[in-house]
Amino acid sequence: MFNEMKTSRTGELHFKSDPSTGLQAVIALHDLSRGPALGGCRLFTYSNTDAAIQDAIRLAQGMSYKAALAGIEQGGGKSVILAPKDMTNREQLFLEFGRFVDSLGGQYITAMDVGTQVADMDTMAKVTPHVSCTSQSGDPAPYTALGVFHSIKASLKACSDLSDSLADAHIAVQGLGHVGWNLCQLLHEAGARLTVTDIDAQKTQLATQRFGATVVSPEDIYSVVCDVFSPCGMGGVIKTDMVNQLRCRSVTGAANNQLANPEAGLALSRQGILYAPDYLVNAGGLIYASLSHSGKPISEINKRVQGIEQTLSHLYQRHNSSGEPTSLIADKMAEDILYGPDYQQRLSA
Repeated sequence: MFNEMKTSRTGELHFKSDPSTGLQAVIALHDLSRGPALGGCRLFTYSNTDAAIQDAIRLAQGMSYKAALAGIEQGGGKSVILAPKDMTNREQLFLEFGRFVDSLGGQYITAMDVGTQVADMDTMAKVTPHVSCTSQSGDPAPYTALGVFHSIKASLKACSDLSDSLADAHIAVQGLGHVGWNLCQLLHEAGARLTVTDIDAQKTQLATQRFGATVVSPEDIYSVVCDVFSPCGMGGVIKTDMVNQLRCRSVTGAANNQLANPEAGLALSRQGILYAPDYLVNAGGLIYASLSHSGKPISEINKRVQGIEQTLSHLYQRHNSSGEPTSLIADKMAEDILYGPDYQQRLSA
């Protein structure tokens, strides 16, 4: 655990166990140098506690990098709750988790993530002010989707013989949760052709009716011949040994930690597949959560989310000039902001 914290530069881990509600939770605070850590609360069935801790650490680091590239003056944090078998006392569980958040004295601001919903944020808001994405402020998913939408435009334009027009572009979307569904809506309205997959057959059937989407199995989504493959579910889906299955020009999606390991990013680059770093692409939700929490108007939030396209285009320009994998360029850009210029060179000196 401590080696993982050292490697990722994670500053703090906080643990909470409450037998009366079944709460078992971890809060990871990666970096607080730019402000209080902001990051969602994930409710998930983990195989073991170590997997939950590792997920919290990786996600918190991604939030620091995400905030840095988005120009948000927040630190990076994340919380995970190991889903109990009995969720009948969900409100009590989130009240207790809210007290856990509050005990950190504002160092961590929580928000929605996989497995949590607006009602859970409202429950926590009864016991702590350090929560975003309540019913009063709204769901961040449409803003995450908007950022992914603009990122896909940047990716299409960066692929040499393609324009940034989505008319007739073929996008394969993996996962039809809040973000994936909102993204499909935007892509459909822009004239894109959609191939989708999800483990929920009702969602895929509805996507066919609403968007004219073609449905494939979760196993077959990787080999769909398309312009952009857009992972919008859980992370770790891009593995080194499966990159040769991909038949896309670019991987541009909303899922956190899409690369199972750094080598997967190098494999994409060798395969000639343009990878849009996930923590840049999916920053729309963070931008919304941060700016809405501080009372900024929707017009400013939309403008900042749309700015993701320009940042990604700049990253692609650096990639074209240097030939360096986009995943490494993004890390360097974020680390220069967090730790000062030439951080990697100083680290290896």
